[in-house]
Amino acid sequence: MPGFLRALLLTIGVTIACMAPRDAFAVTTDELYQSQTIVTGQGEVNRQIGFRDCLDRVLVRVSGDRRLPEKPEMAALRDKAGDFVDTFRYHDRLEGIPIHDEQGTHDRPHDLTCLYKPATVDKLLAQLGSKPWPGERPTLAVFFTAEQGARHFVLSAEEKRGETMRESFANATGPLLMHVVFPKAALLAEFGEKGLRTDDMARLDRLAKQTGGTQALAGSIVWSDKELGWIADWRLADQGKTYRWQVRGVSFDEAFRVAIGGAAQILSGNGQP
Repeated sequence: MPGFLRALLLTIGVTIACMAPRDAFAVTTDELYQSQTIVTGQGEVNRQIGFRDCLDRVLVRVSGDRRLPEKPEMAALRDKAGDFVDTFRYHDRLEGIPIHDEQGTHDRPHDLTCLYKPATVDKLLAQLGSKPWPGERPTLAVFFTAEQGARHFVLSAEEKRGETMRESFANATGPLLMHVVFPKAALLAEFGEKGLRTDDMARLDRLAKQTGGTQALAGSIVWSDKELGWIADWRLADQGKTYRWQVRGVSFDEAFRVAIGGAAQILSGNGQP
C-alpha cells in the first residue's frame, strides 16, 4: 500500500474514532481494583513506601472519594499496607536504556502496580465509612478558559496553546478511570470566554452530549503572581444541583487533578469537593 494512502487511512480512522460515542466507559473488576505508583528500584524499603501509596490510590479509585487518605484511620492501615496486596509487579521505566556505570538497578525508577481482591478493598472502605462506586465511569466534556496576564484562550480540541493542558487533563483522569473530551472551536464560538465562565450548566450539559461526553465540567484557571501559581475554579451539575470548588497557588497539572478528583467525588455520591 502506498505511503500516502496508508497515512490517509490512518487519518480517517483517527477521525472516526474521535467522532464515536464515548458517553461512558464500563470498568472491569481487574481495572478497578488495582493502583500504580513510582518507586526507586525493587528494594524492600521502597516497596513498602509504594504499598502505602498504592493503598491510598486504590481506595480513592474504587470509591471516588479523594478525602479518604486524609482520614486519621489511614495511619494504622498504611502501617500494614502490604498485607492488603494480593499480587504486585514492577516495570522498569528506563527499560531498554543501559545501566550507567555509577547506577545500579536499585537506583532506577520503576512502576509498581498493586492488585487487590475486591473483598479486601470493600472491607477497608466499609471501615472508613465509604463504599465502592460501581457502574460505568463518565466522560466529561471540558469547557475551560485559561488566563495568564495578557495571554488568554478557550481550551478547544484544536487550540495549539492548549496541547499540553489537554494532555495533562487526560493524565489526571487515569487514576480514577474517567475520561475527558474537548469541544471543537466552532461549538465554543457562540460563548466567548465570559460566557463559558457564567453560562448555565444545564446548557453546557446539553452541549457536552454533542461533544461525545456524559456531562459538562466547566472551569477556569488564572495565573496569580501573589499565589505563585494558578487559581482554578470548577463547576459541575449533578441531580439538579450545581457544585463549585476551587484550588489556589498550584500547577495546572494539580489544578486538573483537583478538577477530576472533585468531579469523581460528586458523581460517586460523596458530596461537595
